Amino acid sequence: MKLNIPFLGKTKEKYLDQAIQDYTGRLQRYLPVESKILKSRHGKNDANQVIMDKEAKQLLAHVAALSASLTVALDPTGTEQTSEEIAYTLEAWENRGIQTVCFLIGGHLGLNQQVRQQADQIWSLSQLTFTHEMTRFILLEQLYRACSIKAGHNYHI
Repeated sequence: MKLNIPFLGKTKEKYLDQAIQDYTGRLQRYLPVESKILKSRHGKNDANQVIMDKEAKQLLAHVAALSASLTVALDPTGTEQTSEEIAYTLEAWENRGIQTVCFLIGGHLGLNQQVRQQADQIWSLSQLTFTHEMTRFILLEQLYRACSIKAGHNYHI
């Protein structure tokens, strides 16, 4: 199984970018991970809904080009899981023969409703609010943690 995580724009905070790179490398010990930076397609003066619509179009075009077996949107309205439940979910996907899982994270305004509607699953990482850049790191860390749980390592303790 391969994981794909498109990013809407570069990670601006250097410390977060370093953490994202670190956990991408750690996670790749268990599963192939591909992160693609999608360039901003909106203007600075665009209305919020216009920005969200353009970002949705980019994310959905990426998913269509990828031919992902499963798409997971990250959104506060989604289902929260423990690290152990994520490990079980990854294992279940592998057992089902899922080839590619694409995780979708919105921009600074969140995800457009159209993306949430087209996703196969919607996950919430917390009831707390995080920046979209922090969400990238937290997702990668939790996927790494889940893989280490599956492998029987003590990282999660």
